[in-house]
Amino acid sequence: MINVSNLTKKIGDVNALNGLSFSAENGKITGLLGPNGAGKTTCLRTVFGLLKADSGFAEIDGVDVAKQPMQAKQNLGLFPDPCGLYERLTPREYISFFAQLSGLSASQAKEATAQVIDKLSMNDIADRRCQGFSQGQRMKTALAQAVVHNPTNVILDEPTRGLDVMSTRILRELLLLLKAQGHCVLFSSHVMQEVAALCDHVVIMAKGQVIAQGSIEQLCEQAGKDTLEEAFIALIGSDEGIAA
Repeated sequence: MINVSNLTKKIGDVNALNGLSFSAENGKITGLLGPNGAGKTTCLRTVFGLLKADSGFAEIDGVDVAKQPMQAKQNLGLFPDPCGLYERLTPREYISFFAQLSGLSASQAKEATAQVIDKLSMNDIADRRCQGFSQGQRMKTALAQAVVHNPTNVILDEPTRGLDVMSTRILRELLLLLKAQGHCVLFSSHVMQEVAALCDHVVIMAKGQVIAQGSIEQLCEQAGKDTLEEAFIALIGSDEGIAA
């Protein structure tokens, strides 16, 4: 479970986070939805410990990210850019390398790598070099790297950006698989269809704050609208909605 409490972060003259609070639960997919500049990426970078909050805190399974960063990261997987794979390595080598970076011994990394390769049905590509992989194969490898140390929580920042239709579908299936396995999945997006297709809980952000949160049905009911897009624009205001 990921818990964010009253996070504030100023970058230059901009209040990127302004008292941000929400929770993302295990066995659910939570989406951060907002226009560009809403603070989604800043939030995720703070949760992962890449940025330090000015005030407030983020917890991973009850562990404060700022106070115990190494312990928190053991329970957290970060989905990287699939285009950034080391192409001279095979998926098995690549995943095992990151497993050891996450604190596993060589023998533990070998076993964990074999398990995640089986879990994500990657045996057919596990011992091929990543060079020449399709986008879908790259995504599987990147996701395997993120979850090889068996973290409870996985975060993704606009994961479908630049993906074609088939690759987006593969990623959706992988995220639903993680949800079914009991993981907490937290991702950011400004694509309505993506959020509507995946999320159990949606956190609508604007100007570093939570404007509204709940299930898609709850948000539509709150706004008095029939679709998530209409509810989103009504809840954050038309000027912000156009920026999305």
